[in-house]
Amino acid sequence: MSHDPAAQAMRLDKLLFALRLAKSRSLAQRWIADGHMRRNGARVLRIDQPVCPGDTLTLPMPDRGPSARAAPVLVIEILSLPLRRGPATEARMHYRAVGAALTGADHSP
Repeated sequence: MSHDPAAQAMRLDKLLFALRLAKSRSLAQRWIADGHMRRNGARVLRIDQPVCPGDTLTLPMPDRGPSARAAPVLVIEILSLPLRRGPATEARMHYRAVGAALTGADHSP
């Protein structure tokens, strides 16, 4: 039986939506298109960039004004790929914060 690495990858836009980091796939695609995300230190240039467990994503968080307490950048390690967009508690089981952590429940751009 051959090992297919593509079977263990997910498009970045789908992943951001499934992990509840973006409210919709179209918002995830616009967020990626802004050109400030990184996967394993390399700038993401495509919205369909494949992401695998073990990858590290650096996500610029939207400006929420001077009173916001959220970190300007979220760095996460992908632990596993979700099969669906489930509840927030289920989504958080698929990644862990590596760098600065966000506060609050809404991480969407």
